[in-house]
Amino acid sequence: MPPYKTKLILNPNADMGNAWRLASDLRPVVDEYGGADWTGTVYPTHAVELARQAALDGYELVVAVGGDGTIHEVINGVMQVPPEQRPRVGIVPMGSGNDFAHGVGMKDNHAEALRQIFSGSPKPIDLAVVEDNLGRREYIDNTIGIGFDATVTIHSHSLTLLRGFVMYLVAVLQTIILNHDAAHLEIETDQESWVEDVLMLVVCNGPREGGGFMIAPDAVNTDGLLHYAMINKVSRAMMFRLVPEVMNGTHGRFKQVRMGSLKTMTLKSDRPLFIHIDGEIFADFGSDVRELKIEVLPQAIEVVV
Repeated sequence: MPPYKTKLILNPNADMGNAWRLASDLRPVVDEYGGADWTGTVYPTHAVELARQAALDGYELVVAVGGDGTIHEVINGVMQVPPEQRPRVGIVPMGSGNDFAHGVGMKDNHAEALRQIFSGSPKPIDLAVVEDNLGRREYIDNTIGIGFDATVTIHSHSLTLLRGFVMYLVAVLQTIILNHDAAHLEIETDQESWVEDVLMLVVCNGPREGGGFMIAPDAVNTDGLLHYAMINKVSRAMMFRLVPEVMNGTHGRFKQVRMGSLKTMTLKSDRPLFIHIDGEIFADFGSDVRELKIEVLPQAIEVVV
């Protein structure tokens, strides 16, 4: 029997619509461990509602069967209930990037990942929370990207024939060519403050995003800190030069790159910002977000790994 009363939340559209077929292979594993309840998402943000309701219904473990967007919604759902009612979470990675799953040590094989969850132990991990000038509040499990990489995420959503790392790489090249704009930012953390024209700023709880871009190689989601990587205003040619460095996590050696750690960050921009959170669009081309506050939440949730 599973050690917890378990609800599995499946995003059938994950992995370009293949998750529904792949999830059918998990049923024997679920039966092997004594069974669990299933439910599926129907529309964007539905997993938030499903996870919150599962917590209120007394489920002790909520498993996201999908990609980074699915686990992002599940975590935002369970974080809406008081800590004493908050279930543990698990992730069976079936998305394009699976960066959160990688960060917590989940296996790529779906059946093996589910066995990890049913036979594993709870691990407390940090989250972060962001608030904007419009009053919106959202939890971050992996990364929040401002500027360049948020635009990459927006472009990636239109690349329906590609998936995984290749999809994000093509979106990176599109962004360098089409959207090479820097915002003038006033930034303050609990350790430092500065003003800069910024092409890209990513605040990280985990080390990578985009299916393998090593944005913050030193980021660990259990240390009570967030890490950031910032690229100043540079030429398109320099941005092309930096792309392979970001893939390898070696971009910090360039003078145009600033990296560090923090517990809190506030920023103000001279123009609307483009923002993604865990690969989901938070502020797109039509938004008017100009201020953000980000704060780490140490050991906010338990993941079964």
